[in-house]
Amino acid sequence: MTKAGGKGGNLRDKLDGNELDLSLSDLNEVPVKELSDFCGLTHLVKLDLSKNKLQQLPADFGRLVNLQHLDLLKNRLVTLPVSFAQLKSLKWLDLKDNPLDPALAKVAGDCLDEKQCKQCANKVLQHMKVVQADQERERQRRQEVEREAEKKREAKQRAKEAQEREVRKREKAEEKERRRKEYDALKASKREPEKKPKKETNQASKSKSGSRSRKQPARKHTRSWAVLKLLLLLLLCVAGGLVVCRVTELQQQPLCTSVNTIYDNAIRGLRSHHILQWVLQTDPQQ
Repeated sequence: MTKAGGKGGNLRDKLDGNELDLSLSDLNEVPVKELSDFCGLTHLVKLDLSKNKLQQLPADFGRLVNLQHLDLLKNRLVTLPVSFAQLKSLKWLDLKDNPLDPALAKVAGDCLDEKQCKQCANKVLQHMKVVQADQERERQRRQEVEREAEKKREAKQRAKEAQEREVRKREKAEEKERRRKEYDALKASKREPEKKPKKETNQASKSKSGSRSRKQPARKHTRSWAVLKLLLLLLLCVAGGLVVCRVTELQQQPLCTSVNTIYDNAIRGLRSHHILQWVLQTDPQQ
């Protein structure tokens, strides 16, 4: 593998088959600009990025699936990308002299010899798989939370729409009832003038019939009194004429003679009845 010293030189010139040495290159990030697609170099087997100023690796670093040897000595790395768990072919790893996260530092170990670097590669891969699984579970949990929140929002929206539909339905029913009442009131107001003349006619006819019924007995009573008065007057006239014909000097007149004859005959006829005779006899005695 061609070793690059200092900052100079073309990075393409540092690529030697399946190996790439970018140590002591004073890199702040993996040179994706210099190489068209650094993580697309899936044929790399060995990569040396030691003694640079790298603070992080690309998020898709795990695409280097054939990588077996990785040297990250003396950089500024704190964590590794989650895709690091995909480096299934990794056999050797050196992470010394990096300000690693305490959990990652404990897993990586010291890497003081070949054996420890191999153990570091294995343990870090296992650790990153756990981190990846945790992140996947967290991602799924967030998605589930988002789905539940979305369901709640949808349910709330449906409830709101149902409530709005119910309000509109109730308002429509109230409007329909109001219009029906107005229509009924209008019909009633139109029928009222028609009923009033009928009532007045009925009342007038009732009053007339009542007055007739009240007047009829009065008329009968008046007629009876009129007849009685006429009879009394007639009796008085007859009695007066009779007295005149029997007591006064007019008794010799032909008219009085006839009246006296009629009176005498009537008296003789009445005396033929015992009761009347008794009455007539009693009367003179009194």
